Amino acid sequence: MNTKQLLSIGWKTALVLLIALVIIYRLYFAPVPVEFSPVKAGPITAEVMGTGTLEARVQVIISAKISGRLSDVLEDQGSRVAKGQLLATLDDADFCQQVEMAKAEVEATKASIDRAAADVNSAQATAVHARAFYNRVMPLAESKVVSEEDFDNAIQQRDVAESQLRRAELAKVEIERQLVKADATLKYYEEKLADTRILAPFDGLIIRRDSDPGAVVVPGSSILQIISTEQMWVSAWVDESAMAELVIEQPARVVFRSEPNKYYKGTVARISPLADRETREFLVDVLVKELPRTWAVGQRAEVYIQTASKDNALLVPPNAIVWQKGKPGLFINNSGHAKWVNVETGLQGKESVEIRSGLKAGDVVIWQRDANKAVTENRAVRIK
Repeated sequence: MNTKQLLSIGWKTALVLLIALVIIYRLYFAPVPVEFSPVKAGPITAEVMGTGTLEARVQVIISAKISGRLSDVLEDQGSRVAKGQLLATLDDADFCQQVEMAKAEVEATKASIDRAAADVNSAQATAVHARAFYNRVMPLAESKVVSEEDFDNAIQQRDVAESQLRRAELAKVEIERQLVKADATLKYYEEKLADTRILAPFDGLIIRRDSDPGAVVVPGSSILQIISTEQMWVSAWVDESAMAELVIEQPARVVFRSEPNKYYKGTVARISPLADRETREFLVDVLVKELPRTWAVGQRAEVYIQTASKDNALLVPPNAIVWQKGKPGLFINNSGHAKWVNVETGLQGKESVEIRSGLKAGDVVIWQRDANKAVTENRAVRIK
């Protein structure tokens, strides 16, 4: 091998070594660019997040109490209605006729009662006369002034008159009972006639119309759906791990997906004692104190329930926290090199985490933007 060949091999080897050194330097020694944030004291609020839908606390289906054909539906979806307002009517021709027939039956029965009362009065007069005649004849019969035949006739007349009186009184009682039945029948048909008028059960908003005039409806079938807008809430699914942190009347923020940059104040109103066995989540109902200008029942929203807060805590960004072997820690800038620090975390907010121990105000925490890459101990770093 001549000198020229040796020099060529030498230069190639030196070039490979140089490239390797550059790669090693870049991988293990060159300062890596990192994000940073000084540790500072400030307020923090811990929140539990859940996703759900806007619902009305009171929602009912408007249906008919009786079967019939709809003659009119007076309100449509989007209409606000007042309690007792007429919403729909059924064809009432048959019930009107039955009411008139029942009224006629009541009047006829009342007239029969009047006739029965007159019969009772007549029978009473006859009975009084028969008793008086018997009382006059009885002492005469004892003294043999009148014959036994006349005395027997007096007894017979008295008994017949009293029997007719009892019959007349019983007939009057029977007709009075018929009047009670006729009144009940009239009331029944009047109620059926009233049931052809379908009224709003409370002040509310019509959210859906399911039937139109001409349709035949039965009890339970939906004509309209109405909600009360006095109490609207988001029924949100929350992970069961947050269950111990939630109580009734906790403040909350509600963010509708139609307005992702705005939140509305809310309050925890109800916590379900039943968790879903598949998702391991449970329902939390958050009352919304104010609704967007345009909203819809069933629209999606996120709720952020405030579980705790502090006015003065040491705070770092959530991205700075690194978990190793189940314990939290982070890196700080130590004269241009990364230094690992074990910390104890506290409240966790949307944009910051409380550090209870391990740091002091003024420390600069660092982390790499790429979550797949991690700063290593003593690695040179370059603050962006």
